[in-house]
Formats: sequence, structure tokens, C-alpha cells
Amino acid sequence: QVQLVESGGGLVQAGGSLRLSCAALGSILRINVMSWLRQAPGKQRELVATTTNDGSTNYADSVKGRFTISRDNANTVYLQMNSLKPEDTAVYYCYADLIPQRGAYLGSKSYWGQGTQVTVSS
Repeated sequence: QVQLVESGGGLVQAGGSLRLSCAALGSILRINVMSWLRQAPGKQRELVATTTNDGSTNYADSVKGRFTISRDNANTVYLQMNSLKPEDTAVYYCYADLIPQRGAYLGSKSYWGQGTQVTVSS
């Protein structure tokens, strides 16, 4: 069974840095897309950054130049967050579109991490 396990959230002062990690565990045939999304209190969930299987990346305008998404060969995606602002405070979720080994004939499926809180104090 595939699951996404996140780590790395916490409390940081404005201007500081944090790195989030999300490991895709289980028998996986291929990962197509891994993304980070966030949801602040009273707001809709928004896409922060995405990386695809061909190595391309995409960022929300609000984080360009401050956040970097990367992925290693072990099915783990990272979000390096620098120059954090209070408005970056949110629960951050990892997302993956992937093909599990079991039931691969059914095609890709979507998976979500449990969420990790990031709080930036002013």
C-alpha cells in the first residue's frame, strides 16, 4: 500500500527557512507528479510547487524566488522554503500522482500526505 509521509514543519521567525520532506512509501511503478499545496485558515487549498517526472518545476507566483522544490531518486520530494513570511503560515500537504505496482493496469492514482503545519511569526 502506498502512502505519503511528510516531515519538517514547525515554527520559524519571518525571514527564516524550513525544509519540508515527503517520502512516497510502498511499491511504486512510476511517479508522474509530486506537488506541495497549502491551506491557510479560512482559505482554499492552493498549489505551491510542482515537479514532474521529466524534472520540470512550476511555482505559485507568491513563492517564486523563495521556495525550491526538488526530488531525489528515492521517491522523496522536498520543499526548501527561504525568506519565509507570515503569510506563508499554513498546513502544507504533499500530493503525488503515481502508478502503484499493485493494480498498475488501472493507471495512475492520487495520494495525499497527512499535512504538516508551518507557522511563520512576525
